[in-house]
Amino acid sequence: MSNLRDTVGLCIPYGSTNSQYQTEFEPSSGILWGYLNPREGAPCFSLGMLREIAAHDEAFAANNGRVQANGETFAVSTYVAASRTPGVFSMGGDLALFMLLIRARDRDALAAYARLCIDNLYRRVQNYGCPTITTISLVQGDALGGGFESVLSSDVIVAEESVQMGLPEILFNLFPGMGACSLLARRIGVRAAEDLILSGKILTAAELHRMGVVDVLATDGQGETAVRNWIARNAKRRNGLQALLRARQFMHPVTRQELDGIVALWVDAAMRLGERDLRMMQRLARAQLSMAETAIPAAQAFTPEGEPLAAA
Repeated sequence: MSNLRDTVGLCIPYGSTNSQYQTEFEPSSGILWGYLNPREGAPCFSLGMLREIAAHDEAFAANNGRVQANGETFAVSTYVAASRTPGVFSMGGDLALFMLLIRARDRDALAAYARLCIDNLYRRVQNYGCPTITTISLVQGDALGGGFESVLSSDVIVAEESVQMGLPEILFNLFPGMGACSLLARRIGVRAAEDLILSGKILTAAELHRMGVVDVLATDGQGETAVRNWIARNAKRRNGLQALLRARQFMHPVTRQELDGIVALWVDAAMRLGERDLRMMQRLARAQLSMAETAIPAAQAFTPEGEPLAAA
C-alpha cells in the first residue's frame, strides 16, 4: 500500500457522502475538513444536521483525534469547520422549529434541541479531548445567530473580508443562548459582547477583525489559502502555540455548567415570547431563506429599522 501521508494535496472523503455534514482528510498536512452541507430549505442547524455532526465528532473524540481512511489511521493536527453553501456559512438555529415548539408549549423538545447545540459546541471548545489539535473556523459566507456562535467555538477564526456575521436574536426579543455570550466575552470583553448582542447588528468580517473577533482576515475567495498560510506560518512554533491556546482555557475556562446554565435561561426566555415576537421571528426566518436563495448579503436583508426585508 502506498503511503498516503506523502501525497501532497490529496483529500480523502470519509463517512457518508449524503450527509449534511461532510468530512475530508488531507494526509500530507493532517488537516480534517468538516463542511456544513444542508440538503434543503434555509441553511440552518436542523436537528438532522446537528445529529450528524454529533455522530461524527463523538466518534472522532472517542478515537483520540484520529481518523481511518483507505485502510490507514491518521492523527489530525488541525480541524477546520467550513461550509459547502455558496455565500453562506450558516444562518443559525432552526427558527421554524423554534416557532413550532414555542407555540406548542413544548419546553422539553426546545431544551433538547438547545442541549444538542451545546453538546456539539462544547466538544469543539474542548478540542475533542485532544490538546494537540487546533480548531479553525473558515468563514467564506455569512454567519448569523447560531452560525456565528458555531464560528466562535474554534481556536482561530479565518474569514473573508466581505463576509457578514451577527446576532440578530434581539430583533425578536431573545438573545443568543448557545455559546455567544461566553465565547464573545472571552474574545472582546463582557461589555463589548453585550453591546454587540443588544445591537442586533450585522457586521463585516473586516469590522469584526478590527474588534478582535476575527483572527485572520482573508481576501474574498482566498479563505482556504489563508488557512493554509496560517498553518504554514505557525508550523515551526506549533508546540508553543498549542500550549498557549490551551493556556487560554485555564485563564478563561468555558465550562459545561456555564453553557448549560445560559441555555436554561434561553429556553425560559424563548417560552415567554409573545405572538408579536414570534411573528418577527417568522419574518426573520423568511428573510434568512430569501438570503440563501437570492444571495442577498446579510446586512441588506434588514431595513434601517432593523426589521427583515421579508416583512415588507
